[in-house]
Amino acid sequence: MSTGGFSPARLARVRRLLDRHVGTGLVPGLVVALARHGEVHVEAVGNLAFDGAGSTTPFAGDTIVRMASMTKPIVAACAMTLVEEGTLRLDDPVDDLLPELAGMRVLADPYGPVEDTVPAEQPITLRHLLTFTFGTGMAIAEPGTVPIADALDAVGEPEPDEWIRRLGTLPLLHQPGERWVYETAADVTGVLIARATGKSFETAVRERVCEPLGLKDTGFRVSADRLDRFAPAYANENAPTGEPVVQDGRDGCWSRPPVFIGGGGGLVSTADDYLTFGSALLAGGAHRGTRMLSRPAVTLMTTDHLTPAQKAVSRLSGFAPDYFDTLGWGFGLSVRTRRTQLGPSVGSYGWSGLYGTAWYNDPAEDLAAVVVMQRGHLGDQTLPMWADLWTAVYQAIDD
Repeated sequence: MSTGGFSPARLARVRRLLDRHVGTGLVPGLVVALARHGEVHVEAVGNLAFDGAGSTTPFAGDTIVRMASMTKPIVAACAMTLVEEGTLRLDDPVDDLLPELAGMRVLADPYGPVEDTVPAEQPITLRHLLTFTFGTGMAIAEPGTVPIADALDAVGEPEPDEWIRRLGTLPLLHQPGERWVYETAADVTGVLIARATGKSFETAVRERVCEPLGLKDTGFRVSADRLDRFAPAYANENAPTGEPVVQDGRDGCWSRPPVFIGGGGGLVSTADDYLTFGSALLAGGAHRGTRMLSRPAVTLMTTDHLTPAQKAVSRLSGFAPDYFDTLGWGFGLSVRTRRTQLGPSVGSYGWSGLYGTAWYNDPAEDLAAVVVMQRGHLGDQTLPMWADLWTAVYQAIDD
């Protein structure tokens, strides 16, 4: 007997693995949702919280969680709807809509003084933003050691127009198109989408992505009537007593309108909703007869666009120098370029999030997979737990 091309007996190994994560106290609950050959299989284990509110509420496919960096693929899809209708072009400068980023300066040395700059050799384009090569982004360094890292930290998260103004006063780390740098490009894309549509970024995402796909629990805030399904997020480290520490609870920043809606990581969603988004891309951009994107747009979005030189990530990025040995980057998501273990095939694409969320589509296996939990830094796909999890999923394929 097989369901959706999976062996039910072998899928039991997935559940045993999830049971182990809950049993060891790693997380109070988690979900793995799989779609294959038109059928959906969901394994949900544990509860929303360790203690207090949610401690007796089962973790489920409709549990609302912070998607963190899994916001980025949805932002890219939203931007591509604007390309399809002719509002934006991939290779046009964004100067007219983002004048704050016109005529940028570039650091002569990414580790040097912020005053030591040279002119940008070309304007910033939407393609630069979607491929994260527009020149700046996350810069990780000990405070006081790298001037641009301190300056970027000081930008903060004011309202979007002020944020982009502050960002535009700082030099880029690299020339536009020269190097992949994580994070900030997605936030800039959010501001660009808002200005291109004449609507708030939140509204644009809702109208262009969420409503066409029927994503009822995906957005940038959690309304009061849904807070009982909102899982708390736990810190990576426990308290000295060994008790889990809540990093963000139901009364945190997602329970009220945010000042800055970040394209890099502001989204909340559910395993059910995100699996629908993933399944729509796997099906060529449509879900249940409603088309979000054309198939060619999805193909473009999910193709590796980086050159070897662009993949030479800086030590400031927080990513290992060999990070792109088996991966590339499309528009707002990674693309698998080499298969090294029992897991996603070459050509698979997706991304993960800070609190232990992950999504990958594997066209070769007709598989969309979403994993959801809520504990800091568990989204790191280099952790052994992820090798175990993807092994459990892929060994269950039975056709």
